[in-house]
Amino acid sequence: MAVIASPHRGANQSCASRNFGRWSLLAAASLLYAAPALANGDASDGSAEHGLLAVPADSLLPAADFQIGPSLSLASAAAATASPDPSAPMLNVVAMPIGGPGAPPMTESFRAKLVVSQFVDIPVAGDAPDIVRYSGRADAYVDIGGSLFGLDDSFTLNIQPEFTWGEDSNGEIGVIPTNTALFRPGGKGDFDVSIHLRKQWNSGVSLQIGKINTLPIAGALPIVGSDGHSGFQNLGIALPPTAIIPNTMIGAHLTVPTNNGWVFRAWVFDPDSQFERTGFETAFEDGVAFLAAATKITRIGNNPGFYSIGLAGSTRSAPNEELLPLPLLPNGQFGDAEDELAVSLSAYQFLSVYPEAPGKGIGLLARFQLSDGDPTFLDWSGYFGIAGNPRFRPQDRFGVAYFRYSLTDELVDDVAFFLDLEDEQGVEVFYTLGFAKRFELTANAQVVNGAIGSDDTGVLLGMRLTSRF
Repeated sequence: MAVIASPHRGANQSCASRNFGRWSLLAAASLLYAAPALANGDASDGSAEHGLLAVPADSLLPAADFQIGPSLSLASAAAATASPDPSAPMLNVVAMPIGGPGAPPMTESFRAKLVVSQFVDIPVAGDAPDIVRYSGRADAYVDIGGSLFGLDDSFTLNIQPEFTWGEDSNGEIGVIPTNTALFRPGGKGDFDVSIHLRKQWNSGVSLQIGKINTLPIAGALPIVGSDGHSGFQNLGIALPPTAIIPNTMIGAHLTVPTNNGWVFRAWVFDPDSQFERTGFETAFEDGVAFLAAATKITRIGNNPGFYSIGLAGSTRSAPNEELLPLPLLPNGQFGDAEDELAVSLSAYQFLSVYPEAPGKGIGLLARFQLSDGDPTFLDWSGYFGIAGNPRFRPQDRFGVAYFRYSLTDELVDDVAFFLDLEDEQGVEVFYTLGFAKRFELTANAQVVNGAIGSDDTGVLLGMRLTSRF
């Protein structure tokens, strides 16, 4: 097995660092079964502002006023905060239009939004060269109501083109990508389009069929709210790895909210990543993947909380070599098992919300995932932290979080004779300045002790300018 060296690392270091960076986002979508209780299951514009949310109708705050993430209008949490009765039933489902800073005028049957982020970063400690890098990402989110193509507006066609450019620092510090927005699975190109059809019933039940990008779902996580354009940048926090669920998938996704604060999800999809694919190329040839999850909206005092448990797996008969950090060894221990299974527990709890700034506040975030190992190459991962809005400047946002993940023992043992692998862990800190109606400026720092034992601890500093139109 050949190990290719990079200009700034030893041979045994570079192969793992570069290849790990390529599978990490594909392994990232554990948030799909840790996600909050959104009745529609995702938000096609990178936030929850498009969604239909199961909430007590008599306790709603205006959609644009309750912002859990960077620009998220989760009316369910607003209701949980505003309702005087902790046992108030979830009465019905209320349509919520796009809101928040920079949102364009919307019509009933057509919605569109463009989000563009530009990044500058530089490694200042560790083994990576201290080179300033510039890059960017643009996402368009288009929702077309069914009345425009022969159905009714309970149907929505969601289209998300995405484009990246420039040079980033992914793979330079640690093996988890340090910039989720700019990662491209398998070293593929810079452009992709996700298209899916969503049916929404009056009860709040929704069904989505087609190709779905998971980054907008990440942006809908309460308190975390990291979709590549907002919040945390390190993939270990923004899209914590599972090594089972791909970042872009083809399948059918059912979401069922109840009248007592629970939301249940059942998803069936192709386990292979569909980035730059239509879905016909793989067509479930490597098995079938599934997701089953339950999320409960609760309240401690006047502070809303979201608690989730989920189960994900697939019928794979062998590891997905497209995603593996290293090539399989011919006589290695790893790669002989069949089927995948992982369980996840997540908690997002507000510590305080601000009456003078509806929807703004500070909360805790935590998640833990455990798998049965081979053919999954991660056996556990997790994070915890705090994020929210400073009370003296509620238009701003901050976050501090610690993450850690572990490779499956069989995989570590297979390469131990030439590469020392250990748990990767790190801390990320960010502060976002909301300085204009459509613009945010974020300062970001990451300290990472990588999975390659011989690497020095790295430090990466960066800036992000995000524009919303």
